[in-house]
Amino acid sequence: MITGLMFRDSIISAANNIANSRQAVDALNIFPVPDGDTGTNMSMTISAAAKEMATLDNNCTIDEASSKCASALLRGARGNSGVILSLIFRGFSKGFKGLKEAGSKDIANAFKEGVEAAYKAVMKPTEGTILTVVREAKDAAVEMADIQDDPLEVAFAALQAAKAALAKTPELLPVLKKAGVVDAGGQGLILIFEGMESVWHNGVIVQPLEGSSVNPVLPVSKSTVANASDDIKFGYCSEFLIEKLETAKEKDPLKLRAFLESIGDCVVVVDDNDIIKVHVHSNEPGNVIQAALKYGQLINIKIDNMRYQHANAELGVKDGEKVIEPTVSAPENDYGFVAVCAGKGLEELFSDIGADVIVNGGQTMNPSTDDILNAVMNTPAKTVFVLPNNKNIIMAAEQTIPLASDREVRVLQTKTIPQGISAMLAFDDTSSADENQMAMMTAAETVETAQITFAARDSEVDGKEVHKGEIMGLCNGKIRFIGDSITDIAYKSADRLFKRNEHSLITIIYGDGVSEEDAVKVEEKLNKKYGSDAEISIVNGGQPVYYFIISVE
Repeated sequence: MITGLMFRDSIISAANNIANSRQAVDALNIFPVPDGDTGTNMSMTISAAAKEMATLDNNCTIDEASSKCASALLRGARGNSGVILSLIFRGFSKGFKGLKEAGSKDIANAFKEGVEAAYKAVMKPTEGTILTVVREAKDAAVEMADIQDDPLEVAFAALQAAKAALAKTPELLPVLKKAGVVDAGGQGLILIFEGMESVWHNGVIVQPLEGSSVNPVLPVSKSTVANASDDIKFGYCSEFLIEKLETAKEKDPLKLRAFLESIGDCVVVVDDNDIIKVHVHSNEPGNVIQAALKYGQLINIKIDNMRYQHANAELGVKDGEKVIEPTVSAPENDYGFVAVCAGKGLEELFSDIGADVIVNGGQTMNPSTDDILNAVMNTPAKTVFVLPNNKNIIMAAEQTIPLASDREVRVLQTKTIPQGISAMLAFDDTSSADENQMAMMTAAETVETAQITFAARDSEVDGKEVHKGEIMGLCNGKIRFIGDSITDIAYKSADRLFKRNEHSLITIIYGDGVSEEDAVKVEEKLNKKYGSDAEISIVNGGQPVYYFIISVE
């Protein structure tokens, strides 16, 4: 039987195993654009689960371990590969629900649930990817469970089938075959399964390779953190002052105290002339704030997640590390915005056009679901629009929708920075959420985007040979130009997208590695060709990775 202890240690082993090889998995990415890379995203995703596993004691059930693992994976998911990985393990946790330990049929059922969850999340599943690998593993597990009442044999059969499926991915995806590689996501999943197998079959937790710079995650012998966290009945500590208003709906502080005592504990409500001091522990900080607003305006608001604080205190923080506690803002406004971007100039731009919270991230550093969720919870709005501004962040953002219990989250599928900017500019505070979502996405979809960057690796894309270090011009995500001159490639890319009588605006956003003078050179070339037909503006975005991001609309 597979026990909770075995599952706990297997996740720790899996995290160490993929971390040891994450750069090799990254190298399997065939598209030459520098990005968040599959190996790194999957490694960071499962490492979040490994840290949670380290808080479980030796007597945990497989239900407890898999459930905690799934929750941590969901919140720690980065990039599309990380989200799919989290969904596979969410399915596993469903298969193990209510079980102390798992038998052969339970392992097969867990694979069924995992495959179903992963395929459901992808609008157009592509074979020859991680989905194929896990599906073949499931088929083998189900087949073995019918003839062998041994969960270890079922798990081993699944691993062998997964390896065979990975080897066949180049036959299913010609682009992999041409590059001479297997699917990166599938390879990452194999490494995770191999790390788990090491514990299940051999009782050995994979350790970091010497010099790999991987920090090992080791299990603890007792559940001090888990038990103490469970003892915290009410997770949020809310403190603030209410400035009384003559026009307030409510006047009697005793009524507020009674309400707070009905939803929490450690209640302090002190009526002090023009001020009411409030302190309460609850699981509903949003409701606390809403009730308080009936008495006046709030100042000095402080909301702490006590379970989060306690977990960090017990697990410890290494020297030099900074733990940022998530904050919760009351949903006071009708609408709010979270935007993902990197670069001081872009952060300021999104703030200027209405973004409440900026999540730092983008092409090379995909934020986790938890990063985006914390931003959503720190946005003081009942409906929060999230702009991922990168196709590899959309899935992680969408996982926040069911997690934000006291506010509605709407993820706009913006794939580039210019799409996000246009979407925000199309917002109308007099329209409904549905109307705004439609109008904002319509505006985003009319924007043409050029991105100028460098090739991170040798590759061949759409018949074009690309060599590491060359400058590439991407037009709406496709490599159209390759060369040595950044400004020349930028001009050619913008020129390809701009069409007279269809477009009138060009915005040149310059980032790291180029100057305003470089942007002016591109502007001058475009002005020479299009004259008054094009209104051109230059913005200092300060973004990494992309020398230029050019918007045409």
